[in-house]
Amino acid sequence: MAFDRRTFLGTSAATGAAVALTGAAGAPAAAAVGGAATGGSSGQRTYSFTVMGTTDLHGNVFNWDYFTDKEFDDKAHNDVGLAKISTLVEQVRARKGRGNTLLIDAGDTIQGTQLAYYYAKVDPITARRGPVHPMAQAMNAIGYDAAALGNHEFNYGIPVLRKFQEQCRFPLLGANALDAKSLRPAFPPYSVHRLCTPHGRDVKVAVLGLTNPGIAIWDKANVAGRMTFPGLEEQAAKYVPRLRSMGADVVIVAAHSGSSGTSSYGDQLPYIENAAGLVAEQVPGIDAILVGHAHTEIPEYRVKNKATGKDVVLSEPLKWGQRLTLFDFDLVWEGGRWSVSRVAAQVVNSNTAVEDPKITRLLSDEHRKVVAYVNQVIGTSTGAMDSSEGPVKDVPIIDLINHVQVETVKAALAGTEWASLPVLSQASCFSRTASIPAGRVTIKDAAGLYPFENTLEARVLTGAQVRDYLEFSARYYVRTAPGDVVDPVKLTNAEGVPDYNYDAVYGLTYDIDIAQPVGSRITGLSFGGKALDPAARFVFAVNNYRASGGGNFPHVPRAEQVWSNSEEIRTTIIQWVKAKGTIDPAAFASVDWRLTRAGVPVFP
Repeated sequence: MAFDRRTFLGTSAATGAAVALTGAAGAPAAAAVGGAATGGSSGQRTYSFTVMGTTDLHGNVFNWDYFTDKEFDDKAHNDVGLAKISTLVEQVRARKGRGNTLLIDAGDTIQGTQLAYYYAKVDPITARRGPVHPMAQAMNAIGYDAAALGNHEFNYGIPVLRKFQEQCRFPLLGANALDAKSLRPAFPPYSVHRLCTPHGRDVKVAVLGLTNPGIAIWDKANVAGRMTFPGLEEQAAKYVPRLRSMGADVVIVAAHSGSSGTSSYGDQLPYIENAAGLVAEQVPGIDAILVGHAHTEIPEYRVKNKATGKDVVLSEPLKWGQRLTLFDFDLVWEGGRWSVSRVAAQVVNSNTAVEDPKITRLLSDEHRKVVAYVNQVIGTSTGAMDSSEGPVKDVPIIDLINHVQVETVKAALAGTEWASLPVLSQASCFSRTASIPAGRVTIKDAAGLYPFENTLEARVLTGAQVRDYLEFSARYYVRTAPGDVVDPVKLTNAEGVPDYNYDAVYGLTYDIDIAQPVGSRITGLSFGGKALDPAARFVFAVNNYRASGGGNFPHVPRAEQVWSNSEEIRTTIIQWVKAKGTIDPAAFASVDWRLTRAGVPVFP
C-alpha cells in the first residue's frame, strides 16, 4: 500500500517492522507557508497547523438515506456523507495551506448503510477481482492521513477488514488490537507525520490509534482466538512515552471510545468502553484526542492531566459526516525543539457545504447499483406498519421482527431435543422511522427494520431469568408517578439508555409499571394465560450482540447456546418476506405488553 504523505508506521504483526513510507510520487508533501509560520513578536520561531477529524462515518458517502431512498434529512436538518466532508476539507486546506493540515478519523467506517453492506456481502470486496470499497475510494480521494479502527470494522469478519486495509492509502491504526497468540499489534499502533516549516525544522505529529475493548464481546465470533483488545489507558501509557522518545513534537490520539467513562458491557471485561476522558486524565504527553464511538457532538472538551496539570483538548464530531472537527495547534521553537503553546477545537457543520463533485462522480456507479438493489420488490403487505411508537407501545412492526426470529429458531430446532421448548424472542426499536408500506415491499423497507449486522442465536433461559431480563430492560423508562403528566418524548432513554438497549420480549404478556422503581416494574407476567413459572425453561431467540453481552443484560451471555446462525437478521427478514410473498400483520401482531401506572394503562 502507498500513503500520500511521508509517514512512519508503528510495528504491527500485519506490517512487520516499522518502516518509513513516502507518497505515491516518491516524495513528501511540502508545507505551504501562507501565514502558518512567523518569526514571532519576540523573535521566536512559531508555527501553526490544523488537524481535521471525522468519526463514525458508517458507510456514508452521499447525503442519501438508502432506507427511505431520498436525500438525508432530520429534524435538525443535518447532512451526512464524505462528499460534504470533502468540500469542508478542501476549504480548510485552501485557508491553511494543504501542507499545514492533517486529516484523520476515529473509526466505524465500513458498516452502517446499504452502500457499505452491498460491498461487504452482495458484491464483496473480498471476491477475486472484487471491487474497491466505496469508503476506501472516497477516503483515498479526499486524502486521509490516518484512521483508527472502530468496533464495527470487525462486523463483517477479519478478511473483509484486511481487504479494506489493503485498499486504503492511509494506515488503519489500533494500538490495542493485538494478535491473540503473539500479543503483538495486529495493526500499526501509530503513524508519525512530518510537516515541513519554513524554519527548516520539521514538526513531527504522531497519531496513536486506539479502538474499543468491547470488540471482544460484540464480535466474539469474528475475533475469538484471533485478536485480543486490552484497555485504552494501558496501551496509551505504553505508546505515548515511546512516541515522545522518538521525537514526536505533537501527540494526537484517535480513540474509538467515548469520553464518559462508562461501559455498556458491565464487568464482563476489565476495561472501560468510553475511556477517552480517562486517557486524557491519566496518560501524560497527549495534546489532543479525536473522540469517537458515542455518536455525540463535543466541539471542545478540556481534561486536565493529573501528572502534568496541562489541558488535553478533546473533540467529537457528530456521526455520519455531519460534522468535521478542527484542532488548531500553535507551536513555538524553544530549547531546541517545537512545543505546543496552544490547542483549540471546534466543529464545522457539513450542512453548510455542497457535495464535492469529485467524490460524487467517483462513486456514482456504485451509488446507482445500491439504489437499484434496495428498490427490488420482495413481496407485498396487507397493511402499513411503522415504528414511530415502538419505544412506548407494542407495535406490529416490532412483532414482525420477533415473529420471523421465532419461526426461524423453531425451524432450526425441529427434530432436536430442544424442539419441545417454547420459543420467546427479543427485539428492539432500532429506528423510530422504520416502516412497511401497504402494497409492494422492497429490500429497503425490510432492511430498514434492522440497520445493524446482528445475527441470530438461540439460548435457554428459565422463567426467573426472563423476568430478570425484562426488569433490566424496563430501566429504559423514566419513573413517572400516577398523577404526573406523561410526555412520550421524555418518557424513554432514562439514564442515557439508547433505544437499541431496550428489548420487548415476544411470546409473553406483561405490564411495565413506570411508577415503580427500577427492578420492580414487571407485573402480570404470564405465559399461555398463566402466571410465568420461574422454573419453566424457554428457548430465547436473541441477537448475537445481546448474547455476547452487549447492553449488559443478565443471564443470556452465560446461558446455554443451542443454535446460532451466520446470516444477518436483516437478511433473514428479507428472505422470510420473499418466501411468504405477503406480510399479513393479523397473523402475528398482538398487544402483549403495555406501560401502566398502578394498573392503569399509560396509553389506553
